Amino acid sequence: MSRPAGGRKAGWLACLAALCLSAVAGNAPAATPIVSARIWPAAEYTRITLESAAPLKYSHFTVPDPERLVLDLEDVALDGTLKGLASRLGADDPYVKAIRIGRFKPGVVRVVFDLKVAARPAVFPLKPVGGYGHRLVVDVYPREPVDPLLALLETATPGEAAAGMERAPAPPRQGEAPARHEERKKAAGRNDMGQLLIIAIDAGHGGEDPGARGAAGTLEKDVTLAIARRVKARIDEEPNMRGVLIRDGDYFIPLGQRVTKARRVQADLFVSIHADAWINPEARGSSVFALSEHGATSAAARWLAKRENEADLIGGVNLDVKDTYLKRTLLDLSQTATINESLKLGKDVLQELGGINRLHKAEVEQAGFAVLKAPDIPSILVETAFITNPHEEARLADEDYQERLAAAIVSGIKRYFARNPPLARSKLAANER
Repeated sequence: MSRPAGGRKAGWLACLAALCLSAVAGNAPAATPIVSARIWPAAEYTRITLESAAPLKYSHFTVPDPERLVLDLEDVALDGTLKGLASRLGADDPYVKAIRIGRFKPGVVRVVFDLKVAARPAVFPLKPVGGYGHRLVVDVYPREPVDPLLALLETATPGEAAAGMERAPAPPRQGEAPARHEERKKAAGRNDMGQLLIIAIDAGHGGEDPGARGAAGTLEKDVTLAIARRVKARIDEEPNMRGVLIRDGDYFIPLGQRVTKARRVQADLFVSIHADAWINPEARGSSVFALSEHGATSAAARWLAKRENEADLIGGVNLDVKDTYLKRTLLDLSQTATINESLKLGKDVLQELGGINRLHKAEVEQAGFAVLKAPDIPSILVETAFITNPHEEARLADEDYQERLAAAIVSGIKRYFARNPPLARSKLAANER
Protein backbone atom coordinates (compact mmCIF):
# COMPACT_ATOMS: atom_id res chain seq x y z
CA MET A 1 0.00 0.00 0.00
CA SER A 2 1.54 3.32 -1.04
CA ARG A 3 1.89 6.32 1.37
CA PRO A 4 0.27 9.61 0.28
CA ALA A 5 2.65 12.18 -1.17
CA GLY A 6 1.82 14.66 1.60
CA GLY A 7 2.74 12.12 4.27
CA ARG A 8 6.08 11.39 2.63
CA LYS A 9 6.86 15.11 2.54
CA ALA A 10 5.93 15.63 6.21
CA GLY A 11 8.09 12.69 7.27
CA TRP A 12 11.03 14.03 5.29
CA LEU A 13 10.71 17.46 6.92
CA ALA A 14 10.51 15.92 10.40
CA CYS A 15 13.65 13.92 9.73
CA LEU A 16 15.47 17.00 8.45
CA ALA A 17 14.45 18.97 11.52
CA ALA A 18 15.71 16.21 13.81
CA LEU A 19 19.06 16.15 12.00
CA CYS A 20 19.39 19.93 12.32
CA LEU A 21 18.63 19.85 16.05
CA SER A 22 21.13 17.06 16.47
CA ALA A 23 23.80 19.06 14.67
CA VAL A 24 23.13 22.14 16.77
CA ALA A 25 23.26 20.11 19.96
CA GLY A 26 26.53 18.53 18.87
CA ASN A 27 28.11 21.94 18.26
CA ALA A 28 26.85 23.45 21.54
CA PRO A 29 29.44 23.47 24.32
CA ALA A 30 28.84 20.97 27.09
CA ALA A 31 27.80 22.56 30.38
CA THR A 32 30.62 22.41 32.94
CA PRO A 33 29.46 20.90 36.24
CA ILE A 34 30.45 22.41 39.59
CA VAL A 35 32.00 19.58 41.61
CA SER A 36 32.18 21.52 44.88
CA ALA A 37 31.00 24.88 46.25
CA ARG A 38 32.43 26.21 49.52
CA ILE A 39 32.07 29.32 51.69
CA TRP A 40 34.69 30.47 54.21
CA PRO A 41 33.56 33.45 56.34
CA ALA A 42 36.18 35.40 58.28
CA ALA A 43 36.51 38.70 60.12
CA GLU A 44 38.58 40.19 57.29
CA TYR A 45 36.65 38.82 54.31
CA THR A 46 34.36 36.07 53.05
CA ARG A 47 35.63 33.63 50.44
CA ILE A 48 33.41 31.66 48.06
CA THR A 49 35.04 28.91 46.00
CA LEU A 50 33.55 27.11 43.00
CA GLU A 51 35.53 24.04 41.95
CA SER A 52 35.17 22.41 38.54
CA ALA A 53 36.93 19.96 36.24
CA ALA A 54 37.49 22.66 33.59
CA PRO A 55 38.13 26.41 33.80
CA LEU A 56 34.99 28.54 34.17
CA LYS A 57 34.16 31.48 31.93
CA TYR A 58 32.89 34.34 34.05
CA SER A 59 32.30 38.06 34.43
CA HIS A 60 31.27 40.11 37.42
CA PHE A 61 30.14 43.56 38.47
CA THR A 62 28.77 45.33 41.54
CA VAL A 63 25.47 47.15 42.01
CA PRO A 64 24.86 49.76 44.78
CA ASP A 65 21.72 50.61 46.78
CA PRO A 66 21.42 47.87 47.94
CA GLU A 67 24.92 46.51 47.66
CA ARG A 68 25.19 43.46 45.42
CA LEU A 69 27.84 41.47 43.63
CA VAL A 70 26.74 39.84 40.39
CA LEU A 71 28.66 36.87 38.97
CA ASP A 72 27.74 35.53 35.51
CA LEU A 73 28.94 32.02 34.64
CA GLU A 74 28.95 30.87 31.02
CA ASP A 75 28.21 27.30 29.95
CA VAL A 76 27.99 26.01 33.51
CA ALA A 77 25.57 23.35 34.69
CA LEU A 78 22.83 24.64 36.98
CA ASP A 79 22.98 21.51 39.11
CA GLY A 80 22.37 20.65 42.73
CA THR A 81 25.93 21.50 43.79
CA LEU A 82 25.73 25.04 42.46
CA LYS A 83 22.16 25.54 43.68
CA GLY A 84 23.22 24.28 47.10
CA LEU A 85 25.69 27.16 47.54
CA ALA A 86 22.97 29.37 49.00
CA SER A 87 22.21 26.84 51.74
CA ARG A 88 25.85 26.91 52.86
CA LEU A 89 25.67 30.59 53.75
CA GLY A 90 25.43 31.20 57.49
CA ALA A 91 23.25 33.92 58.95
CA ASP A 92 26.28 35.20 60.88
CA ASP A 93 28.38 35.74 57.75
CA PRO A 94 29.83 39.24 58.25
CA TYR A 95 29.61 40.36 54.63
CA VAL A 96 27.15 38.26 52.58
CA LYS A 97 23.43 38.46 53.40
CA ALA A 98 21.98 36.08 50.81
CA ILE A 99 22.84 34.24 47.58
CA ARG A 100 20.44 33.93 44.64
CA ILE A 101 21.16 31.61 41.71
CA GLY A 102 19.24 31.15 38.47
CA ARG A 103 19.29 31.00 34.68
CA PHE A 104 19.85 34.54 33.41
CA LYS A 105 19.72 33.72 29.69
CA PRO A 106 20.57 30.74 27.48
CA GLY A 107 24.10 29.62 28.33
CA VAL A 108 24.49 31.95 31.33
CA VAL A 109 23.86 31.25 35.01
CA ARG A 110 23.72 34.33 37.23
CA VAL A 111 24.78 34.29 40.89
CA VAL A 112 23.77 37.36 42.90
CA PHE A 113 25.38 37.99 46.27
CA ASP A 114 23.34 40.35 48.43
CA LEU A 115 25.88 42.11 50.64
CA LYS A 116 25.66 43.48 54.16
CA VAL A 117 28.27 46.20 53.58
CA ALA A 118 29.85 48.13 50.75
CA ALA A 119 32.51 45.80 49.38
CA ARG A 120 35.52 45.63 47.12
CA PRO A 121 35.28 42.10 45.69
CA ALA A 122 38.11 40.16 44.06
CA VAL A 123 37.27 37.39 41.58
CA PHE A 124 40.06 35.24 40.14
CA PRO A 125 40.74 31.70 38.86
CA LEU A 126 43.16 29.16 40.29
CA LYS A 127 44.77 26.32 38.39
CA PRO A 128 44.63 22.74 39.75
CA VAL A 129 46.97 22.16 42.69
CA GLY A 130 47.16 20.04 45.83
CA GLY A 131 44.25 17.74 45.01
CA TYR A 132 41.97 20.57 43.87
CA GLY A 133 40.65 20.98 40.34
CA HIS A 134 40.09 24.33 38.68
CA ARG A 135 38.77 26.88 41.16
CA LEU A 136 37.01 30.19 40.74
CA VAL A 137 37.49 32.29 43.88
CA VAL A 138 35.23 35.14 44.97
CA ASP A 139 36.66 37.17 47.86
CA VAL A 140 34.30 39.74 49.39
CA TYR A 141 36.33 42.37 51.26
CA PRO A 142 34.69 45.30 53.05
CA ARG A 143 35.41 48.66 51.49
CA GLU A 144 36.47 49.84 54.96
CA PRO A 145 38.95 47.19 56.19
CA VAL A 146 38.85 45.90 59.74
CA ASP A 147 41.48 47.52 61.96
CA PRO A 148 43.00 44.67 64.01
CA LEU A 149 44.59 47.02 66.56
CA LEU A 150 41.29 48.74 67.34
CA ALA A 151 39.62 45.32 67.57
CA LEU A 152 42.27 44.29 70.10
CA LEU A 153 41.84 47.40 72.22
CA GLU A 154 38.07 46.92 72.27
CA THR A 155 38.60 43.63 74.14
CA ALA A 156 41.20 45.02 76.55
CA THR A 157 40.61 46.27 80.07
CA PRO A 158 40.85 50.06 80.58
CA GLY A 159 44.37 49.70 81.96
CA GLU A 160 45.47 47.45 79.12
CA ALA A 161 43.89 49.72 76.55
CA ALA A 162 45.73 52.70 77.98
CA ALA A 163 49.00 50.78 77.82
CA GLY A 164 48.20 49.70 74.28
CA MET A 165 47.47 53.26 73.14
CA GLU A 166 50.92 54.27 74.37
CA ARG A 167 52.67 51.50 72.46
CA ALA A 168 53.53 53.43 69.31
CA PRO A 169 56.62 55.55 70.13
CA ALA A 170 57.88 58.47 68.14
CA PRO A 171 59.19 57.27 64.78
CA PRO A 172 62.92 57.13 64.08
CA ARG A 173 64.54 60.34 62.94
CA GLN A 174 65.42 60.52 59.28
CA GLY A 175 68.53 58.42 58.69
CA GLU A 176 68.68 57.23 62.30
CA ALA A 177 69.89 53.65 62.79
CA PRO A 178 67.46 51.30 64.62
CA ALA A 179 69.99 50.68 67.43
CA ARG A 180 70.46 54.42 67.99
CA HIS A 181 66.68 54.91 68.04
CA GLU A 182 66.36 52.32 70.81
CA GLU A 183 69.14 53.99 72.82
CA ARG A 184 67.42 57.38 72.48
CA LYS A 185 64.14 55.99 73.80
CA LYS A 186 65.84 54.30 76.76
CA ALA A 187 67.67 57.53 77.60
CA ALA A 188 64.31 59.33 77.59
CA GLY A 189 63.28 57.10 80.47
CA ARG A 190 60.53 54.99 78.84
CA ASN A 191 59.44 52.12 81.06
CA ASP A 192 58.83 49.57 78.30
CA MET A 193 58.18 46.73 80.75
CA GLY A 194 55.01 48.56 81.77
CA GLN A 195 53.52 48.44 78.29
CA LEU A 196 51.05 45.89 77.01
CA LEU A 197 52.95 43.02 75.37
CA ILE A 198 51.18 41.67 72.29
CA ILE A 199 51.85 38.14 71.05
CA ALA A 200 50.65 37.31 67.54
CA ILE A 201 49.61 33.65 67.41
CA ASP A 202 49.40 32.22 63.91
CA ALA A 203 47.46 28.97 63.45
CA GLY A 204 49.00 27.47 60.31
CA HIS A 205 46.96 26.75 57.18
CA GLY A 206 43.14 27.04 57.20
CA GLY A 207 40.20 27.15 54.82
CA GLU A 208 41.12 25.92 51.36
CA ASP A 209 44.53 24.91 52.70
CA PRO A 210 44.12 21.94 55.09
CA GLY A 211 47.85 21.42 55.66
CA ALA A 212 49.07 17.90 56.39
CA ARG A 213 46.67 15.03 57.08
CA GLY A 214 47.21 12.19 59.53
CA ALA A 215 46.43 8.54 58.80
CA ALA A 216 43.31 8.78 60.99
CA GLY A 217 42.08 11.82 59.05
CA THR A 218 43.21 14.55 61.47
CA LEU A 219 43.82 17.83 59.62
CA GLU A 220 46.72 20.09 60.50
CA LYS A 221 44.57 23.22 60.14
CA ASP A 222 42.20 21.98 62.88
CA VAL A 223 44.98 21.02 65.29
CA THR A 224 46.87 24.29 64.87
CA LEU A 225 43.76 26.39 65.50
CA ALA A 226 42.86 24.41 68.62
CA ILE A 227 46.37 24.84 70.06
CA ALA A 228 46.55 28.51 69.04
CA ARG A 229 43.32 29.26 70.89
CA ARG A 230 44.70 27.58 74.00
CA VAL A 231 47.92 29.58 73.72
CA LYS A 232 45.92 32.81 73.50
CA ALA A 233 43.80 31.89 76.52
CA ARG A 234 46.92 31.30 78.62
CA ILE A 235 48.63 34.48 77.41
CA ASP A 236 45.53 36.54 78.23
CA GLU A 237 45.76 35.29 81.83
CA GLU A 238 49.18 36.90 82.19
CA PRO A 239 49.40 40.51 83.43
CA ASN A 240 50.34 43.02 80.72
CA MET A 241 50.14 40.37 77.99
CA ARG A 242 47.54 39.90 75.32
CA GLY A 243 47.37 37.27 72.56
CA VAL A 244 46.09 38.05 69.08
CA LEU A 245 44.98 35.19 66.84
CA ILE A 246 46.03 35.79 63.25
CA ARG A 247 43.39 33.21 62.24
CA ASP A 248 40.42 32.60 64.54
CA GLY A 249 38.38 30.28 62.33
CA ASP A 250 38.52 27.88 59.41
CA TYR A 251 39.55 30.25 56.64
CA PHE A 252 42.64 30.98 54.59
CA ILE A 253 45.02 33.91 55.11
CA PRO A 254 47.92 34.38 52.66
CA LEU A 255 51.35 34.14 54.26
CA GLY A 256 52.23 37.77 53.58
CA GLN A 257 48.99 38.99 55.10
CA ARG A 258 49.77 37.07 58.28
CA VAL A 259 52.98 39.08 58.57
CA THR A 260 51.11 42.29 57.79
CA LYS A 261 48.44 41.66 60.43
CA ALA A 262 51.07 40.99 63.09
CA ARG A 263 52.74 44.29 62.29
CA ARG A 264 49.45 46.19 62.25
CA VAL A 265 48.66 45.08 65.82
CA GLN A 266 52.22 46.09 66.73
CA ALA A 267 53.06 42.60 67.94
CA ASP A 268 56.11 42.07 70.13
CA LEU A 269 56.43 38.41 69.12
CA PHE A 270 55.05 36.23 66.32
CA VAL A 271 54.53 32.51 66.94
CA SER A 272 53.33 30.32 64.06
CA ILE A 273 51.96 26.93 65.10
CA HIS A 274 52.12 23.88 62.81
CA ALA A 275 52.13 20.08 62.84
CA ASP A 276 54.98 18.42 61.01
CA ALA A 277 54.69 15.81 58.26
CA TRP A 278 57.05 13.35 56.61
CA ILE A 279 56.84 10.41 54.22
CA ASN A 280 58.13 8.09 56.95
CA PRO A 281 55.34 7.57 59.53
CA GLU A 282 57.94 6.84 62.20
CA ALA A 283 59.31 10.40 62.15
CA ARG A 284 58.42 12.10 65.42
CA GLY A 285 59.25 14.94 67.78
CA SER A 286 58.87 18.70 68.18
CA SER A 287 60.90 21.34 66.34
CA VAL A 288 61.27 25.12 66.35
CA PHE A 289 62.39 27.21 63.38
CA ALA A 290 63.55 30.77 62.86
CA LEU A 291 64.18 32.70 59.65
CA SER A 292 67.49 32.33 57.83
CA GLU A 293 69.08 35.00 55.67
CA HIS A 294 71.64 32.63 54.22
CA GLY A 295 69.88 29.33 53.49
CA ALA A 296 68.48 26.43 55.47
CA THR A 297 70.45 24.75 58.26
CA SER A 298 69.51 21.28 56.97
CA ALA A 299 67.96 19.56 53.98
CA ALA A 300 64.87 18.76 56.06
CA ALA A 301 64.48 22.42 57.03
CA ARG A 302 64.77 23.43 53.38
CA TRP A 303 62.14 20.88 52.38
CA LEU A 304 59.81 21.97 55.16
CA ALA A 305 60.12 25.66 54.29
CA LYS A 306 59.34 24.89 50.66
CA ARG A 307 56.25 22.92 51.67
CA GLU A 308 55.00 25.61 54.04
CA ASN A 309 55.66 28.40 51.54
CA GLU A 310 53.53 26.56 48.97
CA ALA A 311 50.51 27.12 51.24
CA ASP A 312 49.68 30.23 49.19
CA LEU A 313 49.30 28.09 46.05
CA ILE A 314 46.98 25.64 47.78
CA GLY A 315 45.05 28.20 49.81
CA GLY A 316 44.65 30.43 46.80
CA VAL A 317 46.26 33.86 46.34
CA ASN A 318 45.42 36.30 43.58
CA LEU A 319 48.82 36.54 41.91
CA ASP A 320 47.75 39.52 39.80
CA VAL A 321 47.78 41.76 42.87
CA LYS A 322 51.16 43.38 43.48
CA ASP A 323 51.57 44.09 47.18
CA THR A 324 54.32 46.69 47.39
CA TYR A 325 54.06 46.80 51.19
CA LEU A 326 54.76 43.07 51.38
CA LYS A 327 57.58 43.46 48.87
CA ARG A 328 59.24 46.06 51.09
CA THR A 329 58.77 43.83 54.10
CA LEU A 330 60.23 40.72 52.51
CA LEU A 331 63.19 42.57 50.99
CA ASP A 332 64.10 44.36 54.19
CA LEU A 333 67.79 43.79 54.81
CA SER A 334 67.90 44.86 58.46
CA GLN A 335 66.66 41.59 59.90
CA THR A 336 69.84 40.37 61.55
CA ALA A 337 68.98 41.68 65.03
CA THR A 338 65.42 40.38 64.75
CA ILE A 339 66.65 36.93 63.71
CA ASN A 340 69.00 36.83 66.69
CA GLU A 341 66.07 37.58 68.99
CA SER A 342 64.03 34.92 67.19
CA LEU A 343 66.74 32.36 67.90
CA LYS A 344 66.67 33.26 71.61
CA LEU A 345 62.89 32.94 71.69
CA GLY A 346 63.03 29.66 69.77
CA LYS A 347 65.59 28.21 72.17
CA ASP A 348 63.41 28.99 75.19
CA VAL A 349 60.27 27.55 73.59
CA LEU A 350 62.15 24.46 72.39
CA GLN A 351 63.47 23.83 75.89
CA GLU A 352 59.92 23.90 77.29
CA LEU A 353 58.61 21.61 74.54
CA GLY A 354 61.36 19.13 75.40
CA GLY A 355 59.73 18.69 78.77
CA ILE A 356 56.56 17.18 77.26
CA ASN A 357 57.70 15.62 74.01
CA ARG A 358 60.75 14.19 72.34
CA LEU A 359 62.61 16.81 70.30
CA HIS A 360 63.06 16.09 66.61
CA LYS A 361 66.01 18.51 66.60
CA ALA A 362 67.78 19.64 69.76
CA GLU A 363 68.62 23.06 68.28
CA VAL A 364 66.55 25.78 66.69
CA GLU A 365 66.74 25.34 62.92
CA GLN A 366 66.60 28.05 60.28
CA ALA A 367 65.12 28.29 56.80
CA GLY A 368 63.42 30.78 54.49
CA PHE A 369 59.87 30.63 55.83
CA ALA A 370 57.83 33.44 54.26
CA VAL A 371 55.62 33.70 57.35
CA LEU A 372 58.63 34.60 59.53
CA LYS A 373 59.82 37.56 57.47
CA ALA A 374 58.62 40.49 59.57
CA PRO A 375 61.80 42.57 59.82
CA ASP A 376 61.00 44.01 63.24
CA ILE A 377 59.20 41.21 65.14
CA PRO A 378 61.03 38.20 66.60
CA SER A 379 59.27 35.28 64.92
CA ILE A 380 59.34 31.51 65.27
CA LEU A 381 57.57 28.56 63.69
CA VAL A 382 56.71 25.71 66.07
CA GLU A 383 56.25 22.21 64.66
CA THR A 384 54.39 20.75 67.63
CA ALA A 385 54.66 17.09 66.56
CA PHE A 386 54.40 14.86 63.48
CA ILE A 387 50.77 14.49 62.42
CA THR A 388 51.91 11.74 60.03
CA ASN A 389 53.07 9.65 62.99
CA PRO A 390 50.00 7.69 64.24
CA HIS A 391 51.06 7.99 67.90
CA GLU A 392 51.71 11.72 67.70
CA GLU A 393 48.57 12.28 65.60
CA ALA A 394 46.50 10.80 68.45
CA ARG A 395 48.26 13.06 70.96
CA LEU A 396 47.74 16.15 68.81
CA ALA A 397 44.00 15.43 68.67
CA ASP A 398 43.82 15.02 72.46
CA GLU A 399 42.59 18.13 74.31
CA ASP A 400 44.74 17.49 77.38
CA TYR A 401 47.87 17.22 75.26
CA GLN A 402 46.93 20.35 73.32
CA GLU A 403 46.73 22.15 76.67
CA ARG A 404 50.18 20.87 77.63
CA LEU A 405 51.61 22.07 74.33
CA ALA A 406 50.04 25.49 74.84
CA ALA A 407 51.42 25.68 78.37
CA ALA A 408 54.92 24.82 77.13
CA ILE A 409 54.82 27.47 74.40
CA VAL A 410 53.65 30.17 76.82
CA SER A 411 56.27 29.14 79.39
CA GLY A 412 58.92 29.54 76.71
CA ILE A 413 57.60 33.01 75.84
CA LYS A 414 57.68 34.06 79.50
CA ARG A 415 61.21 32.67 79.87
CA TYR A 416 62.28 34.72 76.84
CA PHE A 417 60.81 37.96 78.21
CA ALA A 418 62.38 37.32 81.62
CA ARG A 419 65.80 37.13 80.01
CA ASN A 420 65.20 39.72 77.30
CA PRO A 421 63.05 42.64 78.54
CA PRO A 422 61.21 44.05 75.53
CA LEU A 423 62.04 47.37 73.98
CA ALA A 424 59.27 49.37 72.38
CA ARG A 425 60.43 49.02 68.85
CA SER A 426 59.40 51.57 66.24
CA LYS A 427 56.22 50.37 64.59
CA LEU A 428 55.93 51.09 60.88
CA ALA A 429 52.46 49.60 60.54
CA ALA A 430 50.65 52.80 61.48
CA ASN A 431 52.27 54.58 58.55
CA GLU A 432 51.44 51.77 56.13
CA ARG A 433 47.66 51.79 56.50
